[in-house]
Amino acid sequence: MKQRHSLTRGRKILRRRQTGERARLARLLARERQLWSHGVEYVAGVDEAGRGPLAGPVVAAAVIFPKDAWISGINDSKKLSPRKRDELFGKIQEHALSVGVGIVNQQVIDAINVREASFLAMKNAVAQLSLRPDRVLVDGNYFRDSSVPYETIVHGDAKVFSIAAASIVAKVVRDRLMEGLHHDYPQYRFDRHKGYATKKHIEAIEMYGFCDIHRRSFHVKQLER
Repeated sequence: MKQRHSLTRGRKILRRRQTGERARLARLLARERQLWSHGVEYVAGVDEAGRGPLAGPVVAAAVIFPKDAWISGINDSKKLSPRKRDELFGKIQEHALSVGVGIVNQQVIDAINVREASFLAMKNAVAQLSLRPDRVLVDGNYFRDSSVPYETIVHGDAKVFSIAAASIVAKVVRDRLMEGLHHDYPQYRFDRHKGYATKKHIEAIEMYGFCDIHRRSFHVKQLER
């Protein structure tokens, strides 16, 4: 009897979670569905990763989904574990109509500043799409691209399905790039902190100096003082 009660309770909890997840995803898809219902066929979500680190590139992603898009677990990449991001990355690649990625390295970041480099990465990501988007939804409050109609959405990675998916793709691609760079510069442990200003990273800079992939502008200038 106890076991049957436990199973019944477990099923109820599972159903509540599934109902909650369906409602959450419906909220995330609200903007895309509104646009689709008005004849806007290809909606691309765009986001970037890597504005804050001391080293490595800025990476942006653009994702276009079909109108029946539905991937359980999609969320702002910052709210997900690395393992969950990797899992969802594969599902996004499987279900998306098109995925574009833009990468801007540290030399360009130093030349034009990290904000402009982020815009460039996002524009490049859109340009890499195999489909021309009818509307681009961009995370944040500012963007420039005369080639496509776009709108900016503050905290869009937590509000809009396709932007959240783009945040996952950008984060996973950048993390994998930094893990690869770890093999070239093992003393900095880029595989652990991905170039962000952790205590261990700053200690490594103090011990070994800057390497080729460190950004000499923005944050790094503060360390040189």
